[in-house]
Amino acid sequence: MTTEPAYAGAAAQFEPLRSKLMRVAYRMLGSVADAEDVVQEAFIRWMRTERAEVRQPEAFLRRTVTRLCLDQLKSARHQRETYVGPWLPEPVVEEDEAEDVTLPLMMALERLSPLERAAFLLHDVFGLQFEEVAAEIERDPGACRQLAARAREHVREARPRFKVEKQRGLEIAEAFFDASRSGDMKALGAMLSADVTAHADGGGKRPAATEPALGFEAVMTQYAVVAAWLKDNRSELVRYGFINGLPGFVTLEVDGELQTTALDVEDGKITAIYVMRNPDKLRHLH
Repeated sequence: MTTEPAYAGAAAQFEPLRSKLMRVAYRMLGSVADAEDVVQEAFIRWMRTERAEVRQPEAFLRRTVTRLCLDQLKSARHQRETYVGPWLPEPVVEEDEAEDVTLPLMMALERLSPLERAAFLLHDVFGLQFEEVAAEIERDPGACRQLAARAREHVREARPRFKVEKQRGLEIAEAFFDASRSGDMKALGAMLSADVTAHADGGGKRPAATEPALGFEAVMTQYAVVAAWLKDNRSELVRYGFINGLPGFVTLEVDGELQTTALDVEDGKITAIYVMRNPDKLRHLH
């Protein structure tokens, strides 16, 4: 049984690192709830560890979280294969666009093996040397270099070429909200790129398109249907913000559930629309 002083001592070392560990776990798993579970499990293991023998607590805990995530991803891959409709990561809503792993990149990470994802994130995103990555995922440095290189090749197109300026991004989000809710299809069409795509994740829990809409005509057709439905089923704006690094907004829909809409913007045009409707992935926003 853990004594109060032992718990307090473990917590004093762990709590300052919790947000960093959450960043690792969320980017590995794409799920806030799963990331929280992993970080809590890491804390339980930390309490049971002979902490006086740990020279670098942050490295030790990051290694613990990484390995727990790798175990989780093995079962998660099967869950993704049986998922109803498009899968999107759980949305994280922030005031600023400061995000090192945007929503499109997180979707690209889904196509990687668990080890490729870990090597890429630890080296390219979190800045670890390959010798450190090797210790984290129990592979030699040369293998880690190859894993990261393969991952880099797969996700290259998903990495943002440039960031949309904060205020401009929020202006586009506001204009998109107004046009899509009012049914102003001319204004909506003027915002979209020719190769725009639309993705909606309902997870089989709420109505959502089961396949992405690809191209300008398909997206316009889809939003014409949405606009017609919204005439009698108005949604309420909760807030504008950045969703996984992309400008967007949170709404309260007529069924009483939240929804997030994130917009990928290049050269002033919307190239992708990501709508989260799965209530299981929105609980942490309540």
